[in-house]
Amino acid sequence: MTWLEDTFGKSKPIIAMLHMRPMPGDPSYDSAAGVRAITDAARRELVALQEGGVDAVMFSNEFSLPYLTKTEPITAITMARVIGELLGEIAVPHGVNVLWDGLATIDLAAATGASFVREIYSGVYASDFGLWNTDVGVAARHRRRVDAQNVKMIYNIVPEAAAYLADREIESIAKTTVFNCQPDALAVSGATAGSATDPEILRRAKSAAGDVPVLANTGVRVDTAANLLGIADGAVVGTAFKVDGIFENATDVARVREFMAEVNRFRGA
Repeated sequence: MTWLEDTFGKSKPIIAMLHMRPMPGDPSYDSAAGVRAITDAARRELVALQEGGVDAVMFSNEFSLPYLTKTEPITAITMARVIGELLGEIAVPHGVNVLWDGLATIDLAAATGASFVREIYSGVYASDFGLWNTDVGVAARHRRRVDAQNVKMIYNIVPEAAAYLADREIESIAKTTVFNCQPDALAVSGATAGSATDPEILRRAKSAAGDVPVLANTGVRVDTAANLLGIADGAVVGTAFKVDGIFENATDVARVREFMAEVNRFRGA
């Protein structure tokens, strides 16, 4: 049994993204509605995702565009408040992701009792948000310092809107990340949230990752789920659960149920 099965109780788990509304300080923050509106929207999303049968939820400040690589403290603080208000209603394992700030993500996980995190913890990337220069050694020691050793670390090694600065094959990136950084899982993404994960890149990463699980991180749809789960050890899903499959929309519980029914058919087969 891998840690995925131990944590989520299922093979090939589906981690549902719970996209939180813009935070205070974000360009699109609704100051008139305030933090209460963020909480109310998150609650509606949580209800829909859980009623639809997902295996886990991951809280993320997805609508904080454009993202910071070093977030302002108010972002994680507000996310902690919202998640704290919802903790009694969370019936599945939960994770967190403060985009694109790995240390704030670890802090939020420690504060909210999250089981896992996902972020960019290794590598150097040229991105729409500038140069990402990570420091995995700092992140590992920070995790220890805040007593988050039990929080599983999902490393996104093909981040959205970015390219690895060195000219390296995905097999090399996956292999050395596993050896040097000791991730609990790797994630492979498409160009943006909702963009399809390339099955061939996913397959190549999986072949090089050894015993470390590899997740399809973006763009998994009901019609591609079986194919991608035939390669990956699980998937992170957000846009496919939205009304009309549009990133900006709210979660549609009927789409969640349809997706999870297809996943359960695949598991049964």
